[in-house]
Amino acid sequence: MAKTKGKKSKYVFLFLRIAFVTAGIIGAIVWGSQEQRWRKLTEINALIFIATLGIFVVSQIIVGFRWWILLRAQSIFIGFWAAVRLHFLGLFYNNCMPGSVGGDLVRAWYVTRHTDRKFEAALSVFVDRVVGLLSTLVIAAFFYLLFLQGQSDITATEKKSGFLRSVGEYKGIIFWFFVALLIILLGFALYKPTRMILAKVWSFICAHSLRAIWKFKDSAILYCSKPLTILVVFGLTFFLQIMVITGFWVLGRSLGITASIKYYYAFFTLTWVLGAIPISIGGAVVVEGMLMVLFINIANVAEGSAYALALCQRAVWILASLPGAVIHLLGAHLPKDFFVDYSKSTN
Repeated sequence: MAKTKGKKSKYVFLFLRIAFVTAGIIGAIVWGSQEQRWRKLTEINALIFIATLGIFVVSQIIVGFRWWILLRAQSIFIGFWAAVRLHFLGLFYNNCMPGSVGGDLVRAWYVTRHTDRKFEAALSVFVDRVVGLLSTLVIAAFFYLLFLQGQSDITATEKKSGFLRSVGEYKGIIFWFFVALLIILLGFALYKPTRMILAKVWSFICAHSLRAIWKFKDSAILYCSKPLTILVVFGLTFFLQIMVITGFWVLGRSLGITASIKYYYAFFTLTWVLGAIPISIGGAVVVEGMLMVLFINIANVAEGSAYALALCQRAVWILASLPGAVIHLLGAHLPKDFFVDYSKSTN
């Protein structure tokens, strides 16, 4: 019975995510057709777009290399290209598949099946994700504090309308919305059946978490004992993100966007972090919507140009994810392609 309820909840959540993305796509089509904003897409330089796509593909190979380094730090030895293939498989699940299984779970699954160090292998996926998000946040915060602090307030004041100004006008409604949400959550906590479910969950966590905590502690100590590895991982992340965003800046210039590159470094990284929130498929609609809002309201970019830039980024992500589908169809992600926990790995 509990499994049936769990499946129903999973399907409901999946349906809501798909509905959210579908509504966003319809809204984007309708909005883009107004005032012929979509015409800006016809001005895309094909060669620059292909170059941007190539840069993004190279960056994903670097991400695979980053994960490979983290695996080796835990003495989990797989071939470099095997790690890259698994990363592209996960990328495909993240950006193209509407299922509830994310790319990180796919990577963790295929590594843990072939090693006795299952917890450490799964932890490497988690650490890889955390490193990526932290590096992204650092870049966003750095460029915002250095170049853009206070500028958004000035821009919003100058504009008579727009999304950011609307948020300021309705901040009271937003506040009471979160108050109501908190009251609902407290109501669930006070409701006896809900309390019983929470108590069972807590008992399960207490019964199974002690061993995991010790393994987590050992793995954390091992990572901390290799500061050079962590430094290299953060350095690679910073390099690949700057490289990718610079590519989109060149693409934006070809679309007639004259905004400084500092806006790209701040806005792209910020929207990437927001896109990690699992309310849609691969951050679809969330990333594009926020990117357009920021460029239009703060960088004063024309609506059609911001629309084209946001869609170009999504197109690059999807096209770069397609090798993951090929890898899955060819079975290149299967265990025969690599050996784990052995220092002499093969590709």
